[in-house]
Amino acid sequence: MAGEHLMPTYARQAVGFAQGEGAWLTDTDGKRYLDAIAGIAVCNLGHAHPGVTAAITRQAATLLHTSNVYRIPLQEQAADALCAVSGMEKVFFCNSGAEANEAAIKIARLYGHKRDIAVPTIIVMEGAFHGRTMATLTATGNRKVQAGFEPLVQGFVRAPYNDLEAVRQIAKHNREVVAVLVEPVQGEGGVVIPSDDYLAGLRAICDEHGWLLMLDEIQTGNGRLGTYFAYQQQGVQPDVVTTAKGLGNGVPVGACLARGKAADIFAPGNHGSTFGGNPLACAAALAVIEALQKEGVMARVPALSARIAGGLREHLAGEPGVTEVRNKGMMIGVVLDRPCGVLVARAKDAGLLINVTADKVIRLLPPLVFTDADADLLVAKLSALVREFLAEPVAA
Repeated sequence: MAGEHLMPTYARQAVGFAQGEGAWLTDTDGKRYLDAIAGIAVCNLGHAHPGVTAAITRQAATLLHTSNVYRIPLQEQAADALCAVSGMEKVFFCNSGAEANEAAIKIARLYGHKRDIAVPTIIVMEGAFHGRTMATLTATGNRKVQAGFEPLVQGFVRAPYNDLEAVRQIAKHNREVVAVLVEPVQGEGGVVIPSDDYLAGLRAICDEHGWLLMLDEIQTGNGRLGTYFAYQQQGVQPDVVTTAKGLGNGVPVGACLARGKAADIFAPGNHGSTFGGNPLACAAALAVIEALQKEGVMARVPALSARIAGGLREHLAGEPGVTEVRNKGMMIGVVLDRPCGVLVARAKDAGLLINVTADKVIRLLPPLVFTDADADLLVAKLSALVREFLAEPVAA
């Protein structure tokens, strides 16, 4: 039996891939698939990107790892590059989005304790996803992720997403709040897009109360919405921002960025990571940051997003089972009126890789290097699959 020695933590699709190029993957039998999920928003530059490949190859032949006991020149360069594109001041490197969010949570708690707050509390949102470590799954607004892992971590209070008044009410009644942790767009929650004034409103509330505004840009960052980070479209500057996924284009690397009063919270011994920011990971990150800026990838995102989302709206117009097609950059959700998880396997059989989240949302996170032809093929294939699915009798 394939994978018999692996812990069964994933409901894996019955396919394995041997090669990738751009937006396409080839399985072990030679069949090709259009990848519209990009490793869950990881391979923003597509598969086997020449610049990233060259950087990894070069570094692998030179030096992989030394540890953070010593200076790592490539880590210093990657921090400089991230601060230049983000407007932030300091960076802690780790290996994943969950680890980046753990660092942010620790910054908030230490910030609170330095202000003599006994139980520093972070406001998190309903429908959020921040990771699967004990702290980040507690911060996550999904009971399925938390079930069975109690007792959860204290120090979190939850508010409805995109509801500024709810946050204001918490401020009135909870004097131990020190920070807000929020996604600019909820990805796992179903591609939920807040109002245009949401981040600015949170920034104002945080400023009023001396809280940290912490943005989880694990999924929205690294060009996916058309700017390097989503907050740059709103004229808002966070105190802390976390990123991972697309930062290494497949090489595990995450980062927690801080500025202002959050920048100097950590001191030696407060946090660490054996592998975080090693030479290989930082070589990949530097190549990604350079490619996103120099190859016109981000500039093309708005038109590409409009082409895919607009095409889906046109092809699915009048389908009563389609509730909505929503998009923000290259995060696109087709919302149906019924659970549609079966479409993942059906799409795979049709040579298309998609994802379903929140039970009823077809989530598309295509590589940013999609061509117009790729976009049109995605629209045609997915529309046909959705229409066929919706024509079936609804299960009782």
